[in-house]
Amino acid sequence: MLWCLSGAWPALWLAAALSATAGALEAGTALILGLVIDTALASGPELFFDGGNIAVIALSVGFFLILRPVFFGLSAASNSIIVQPNVNPLVLSRLHRWSLGQNVTFFDDDFAGRIAQKQMQAARAVTDVASETINVVAFALASLVGSVLLLTAINVWVAVGLAVWLGLYFALIKWFLPRVRKRSAARAGARSMVSGQVVDTITNIKTVKLFAHDDHEDRAALDAMESFRQRSLELGYLSAGFRFALMSLAGILPVLLIGATLLLWQRGAASAGDIAAAGAISIRIAQMTGWVSFTMMAIYANIGEVEDGMRTLTPRTRLEDNVDAKPLEAAHGEVRIEGLGFAYGRDSGGIGPIDLTIGAGEKLGVVGASGAGKSTLVALMLRLYEAEQGRILIDGQDIRDVTQESLRRAIAMVTQETAMFNRSARDNIMYGRPDATEAEMVAAARKAEAHEFILELEDHKGRTGYDAHLGERGVKLSGGQRQRIALARAIVKDAPILVLDEATSALDSEVEAAIQSALERVMEGKTVMAIAHRLSTLREMDRIVVLDQGRIAEAGSHDELLAQGGLYAGYWERQSGGFLDLKAAE
Repeated sequence: MLWCLSGAWPALWLAAALSATAGALEAGTALILGLVIDTALASGPELFFDGGNIAVIALSVGFFLILRPVFFGLSAASNSIIVQPNVNPLVLSRLHRWSLGQNVTFFDDDFAGRIAQKQMQAARAVTDVASETINVVAFALASLVGSVLLLTAINVWVAVGLAVWLGLYFALIKWFLPRVRKRSAARAGARSMVSGQVVDTITNIKTVKLFAHDDHEDRAALDAMESFRQRSLELGYLSAGFRFALMSLAGILPVLLIGATLLLWQRGAASAGDIAAAGAISIRIAQMTGWVSFTMMAIYANIGEVEDGMRTLTPRTRLEDNVDAKPLEAAHGEVRIEGLGFAYGRDSGGIGPIDLTIGAGEKLGVVGASGAGKSTLVALMLRLYEAEQGRILIDGQDIRDVTQESLRRAIAMVTQETAMFNRSARDNIMYGRPDATEAEMVAAARKAEAHEFILELEDHKGRTGYDAHLGERGVKLSGGQRQRIALARAIVKDAPILVLDEATSALDSEVEAAIQSALERVMEGKTVMAIAHRLSTLREMDRIVVLDQGRIAEAGSHDELLAQGGLYAGYWERQSGGFLDLKAAE
């Protein structure tokens, strides 16, 4: 939480100081009341408004009409204008930036909706803790300190009575609030599971419809909601018990303080004004304890939600840049892989050891059955995972010694499942290089043979052409159209290294043939690693390597590999329409 709020402390301390000043003025209210009553009794009704009392009258009027409203107004303004509107975006931006830095396993292991929910939940909870601590805790502590000082001035034993009562009050809080914190965290976890379940269902709504599983998804959501209801009830029972105990204790304070002051008055040790001041303080504190305690309960509940959010958002699976990491200088795009090994933390499986060099401007095809390690090799080259042994060098620079951002800027990638944002066609293409000009973006679309169909697009809000939004994950486009936009994005990125990971395997042969020329234009002048099941796309590669059980089994040109009569030749023979039959290959 300190990390989340760093940089905001000057504003928070200012708001806390104003809140504390307003709290201290609460004791001043009782003091002024007692002073007015004692002055009235001493003067009598005929002489109260006489010139001798003008100072007391002026002080009272100025206090209630000017001083108290000004400081309460400043306190409210500092919280509602300075703290709340600024702290939430600050915290949320930090949590979002932190989440973006997690490795891909983090996102693979959780619901997208749940991660987003945790960011929003934790940011809101941190903001509420800061705001309520300022608004209530600083106010209440200053008010209590002022009250103790005022009661001490009346009689030290009255102040001791208040101190004993406060001891019982804090003991009550100490018992209840940790339990509130724990149950609130459990409720937050259950609520995020509801959110994750609902978002997961909506995200995959077409699959739900195709398999007629509305009832199944409804039951899964209801189960998650029932768990949330139970956790909410557990917190509700505790809250109700806390309120009952609190109200019982609050009722004791006026009896204690007013009764003690009356006894002192009876003995001539206190005035009528002291009785009024003690009564005002006791009633105000009794009322305030309910407000403060419920706010404290809300603060602890929010701390529980922060803890629950942090458990989700802070697993130590991150790949951090080295402290002295430098930007990658990839002018040529030579890739050298030396003794590379990776098994996902297991004793077996994965890939390695692999030794491979892809020369600058060389076009390398990678073939292998499912699970041979093709995608793992690409993920390691992009440093989505850290190699367990060996290293990868780009233009002689170890990728562990360069920033991840500069590494990934040097590599353009087109995958089988083309990632589209629910943004305009322009935004999706320029995602490759946001600072590209409009002319460069259109030229890239033309090279990818996407320009013509983009001009015909129109979304549900009437936006057309490059301004038309593509729908979530590009659902409004055909597979071939999505692939062309992905190619345009890779072209506009203009990176020296290009990775094609099953870039056409989701397309039928006719559509693949239609964009083959676009693919060739994308590959011009680039170092290319092309992974494919459809071997027809690899015939024109400079070299092809065959992966088998995580190792390079064969390497050579298309013709050379066919002549060897090995794995590649077997794959080629089993093709149907140019597609690799993986089951037969196994």
